[in-house]
Amino acid sequence: MSAEVITTISGVAGVLLAMASGFGWMIRRMDGRFDSLETRLTARIDGVADELVEVKIAIARLEGPQPRLLAPR
Repeated sequence: MSAEVITTISGVAGVLLAMASGFGWMIRRMDGRFDSLETRLTARIDGVADELVEVKIAIARLEGPQPRLLAPR
């Protein structure tokens, strides 16, 4: 093999290796972002669920049986 062929093959291999490492870095970074986003979203959903329970309790108190003015005999 000539020196030009070896140089071309090693250059192409270097470029492919650089692209693969860049892609791996990008995937790790995106995974980190998605994890932080998922954590925030889960916290917000839990907060909304807690508030919804409080609203349901308040509505149940409003719709509950009316207090009687006279005691039954």
